[in-house]
This record gives sequence, structure tokens and C-alpha cells, in this order.
Amino acid sequence: MSQKSISENSRSGGRKSKKRRRILRYSLLALALLLAAGIGFGFYKYNQLKPTNHFSHLKPIGKTTSKYKQKSGTFNVLLIGSDARKGDTLSHTDSMVLIHADLTNHTYNMLSIPRDTRVQMQGYGYTKLTSVQYISQVNHGVKQGIVDAVTSISNLTGVPINYYAETNYWGLQYMVDAIGGINMTLPFKVTLTHPWYPEDKGKTFTAGTHFLSGKMVTEITHERYSVPGTDYGRQQLQQAALIGIARKVMSPSNVTKLPALSGSVSKFLVASNMTTDDMVSIGLGVKGDFHPEQQIKYRQVKGTSVTMYDDVLQANNSQVVLDPGQLKNVIKNYFTN
Repeated sequence: MSQKSISENSRSGGRKSKKRRRILRYSLLALALLLAAGIGFGFYKYNQLKPTNHFSHLKPIGKTTSKYKQKSGTFNVLLIGSDARKGDTLSHTDSMVLIHADLTNHTYNMLSIPRDTRVQMQGYGYTKLTSVQYISQVNHGVKQGIVDAVTSISNLTGVPINYYAETNYWGLQYMVDAIGGINMTLPFKVTLTHPWYPEDKGKTFTAGTHFLSGKMVTEITHERYSVPGTDYGRQQLQQAALIGIARKVMSPSNVTKLPALSGSVSKFLVASNMTTDDMVSIGLGVKGDFHPEQQIKYRQVKGTSVTMYDDVLQANNSQVVLDPGQLKNVIKNYFTN
């Protein structure tokens, strides 16, 4: 081969080598840009989901009269337990738990509101809380029934409510069974007087901690006639169940089950306006610093059972009138900070 050919081949090889190096550099640059964009998006998304950012400038549900302005990193959610049976499209409110979550200070204040509490239903007048959802569903549809129930609680307490989550007997049972049962600490003896399943009637549980299946948890939290204070006693049982569920969900053994649980939300929630991002942000807020026995605080407001006229049912019936002074103090001290 001539010197000229060798020289040309050398130049040609050099050009190809330079071209490969340029392609490699451009490829690496493109990869770096993609990684930078991905990291930037991840950082942006993470910052979006940080509780102080995600839970800010929240809007209340419905037309509330509340004037309270919420701090960043806090939200109010209403847990609704309905009496809907399988196949039912309409339901009465069986229990209501208002939760003020402060993900910055890691405090969770709960207030149970008796099902027979006298509330004002917009457009109708005064009635029992348990009737609001049902009447509104009959006249305006299922979703509006929830919104009206939430609005009634918001106007009663003066607390803007941002989220709701409704479950029923089967939803709660499925949730507990999905995490393998819970330890529930009963504050007093419980005898099942009006269970959902006939075979459970008369079963008694002593005060103390019991490992319970979903079926038994739902039976116990439904009981009110055999416990001290009827509705107020049942509120304490509901608190014990929520603490038991929270403790079990956050246990290391259940971490691997969380994706499956989040994908099965529809099985244990009848309805909710919480999004996946909301739930992820809550998870970021409680991660690594969740001690339910210390951080979940249960508040009660006493009420008086009075026979009064029900504007919706157009008849006298027994209603619970909450102590307005006590309600105001509880809300001021634990639900507006």
C-alpha cells in the first residue's frame, strides 16, 4: 500500500474516531440533560408533595360559614361511617369523626360527633345529623348527600373541612383484614347487643387489648347500648379502632402491603375526595415520626338529649344538643392551631 493511501486511511480513521467521540459526547450530554430534567422534576414533585406546600391554600367543601384560615401543613378531614348494607345506594350517617391533622407538629386531634346531634340542614331547617345525608341523597344524589353532611358539620363546629372519607361495615372489615387484623385496646367491657351478624349477639369482650379480625372490629365499633354513655362510649371504641389500624398500617411488616392497599382503596372507601397525591403527601408527613398513642388525641363534647321538633321529619324526636361553650373551647384549642 502506498504512503498516500496509508495517510488517507489514517485521516479517514481519525475522522471516524472523532465522529464517534462527538456522538458519544452528545449522547452523554443528552443523557445528562435527561437526568437533570428528571432530577429537577423529581425535586419539583417532591417539593410539591411536601405537606407544608401540598396542604396550603386549601378550600373547604360546600358553602361553609367558617372564617377560620388554615395554616400550611394542616388539613381537616371528616371520616364518615354509614349504615349502608350491600346493594344499598342510600344510607344514613352512623358515625362522624372530625380530624385536624397538623403534619408539621405531628398532632392529630379527633372529635366524634353523635349521630343524633341537632344540626341545621341548609334549605330544610333543623334535624338530626344522621338524617342529613339520607334526605339529601334522596333529593339531590349520593355525592350531594355527602357534601351536605360535611357542610352541616362545618357550620356546627366552625371548622372548614377539606376532605371526606366514607366507609361502611364491609369497607372497615376489609381494611382491617387486609392488614392482617389489629390489636384494639378496649377502655371498658363491651357486649354486642345489636350486631350485624346474629351469631355474634351476646358476645362479650373485657376491657383491655384484644387481637381482632375485621368482622369483630366492625361489630364492636357499632355497639353503643351496652357501653358507658352510649354514643360517647362508642366514640371511644372508634378511637381505639383508628389507633389500632394506624399502628398496624405503619408497622414494618405492612410496608410491603401499602402499594396493594392504596390500589384497593375503593374496596374500603365508599367515597372520598382525596387524591393519590394527597395520600402520598400525608405519607411523607407521618413517615418516620408516627406514634399514634401519643400523637392522636381524642376530644369529646358533651351533649344533652332533648325532645325537639325536627323540621325535616316534621315531628318531635330525641336529639342531642351539644354544649355550645364546650364545643367552642374544644374547637379553639385543638382544631384551629
